[in-house]
Amino acid sequence: MITKRIGRRQFHFTVQGGNFHDVVSEYDRLSFADVPACGLCGSDNLDLTSRVAQDKFKYTSVKCLDCRGDVTFGKTQKDDQTVFLRRRENGELDWQPWKKGEK
Repeated sequence: MITKRIGRRQFHFTVQGGNFHDVVSEYDRLSFADVPACGLCGSDNLDLTSRVAQDKFKYTSVKCLDCRGDVTFGKTQKDDQTVFLRRRENGELDWQPWKKGEK
């Protein structure tokens, strides 16, 4: 069981494997750090969300329930099961403000 804190919430993920190496490999696939607050407004009222665009592109994000900004998860090209939070060149999370017309 892995616990990740997203804002004021805790999310629990269970990893499994046939041996110790496999379990640690599965754990490494969740290679993102806790997200304590929105990078735009500072709120800790965050949630995990997912959506499908154009019936084929799957997106998972940390969304601020106050300002509606979000930061999207990315996947590695080698292994699309390994996720990370997108960052800017300076290392900060790539929070994007909500744009009118988006859900």
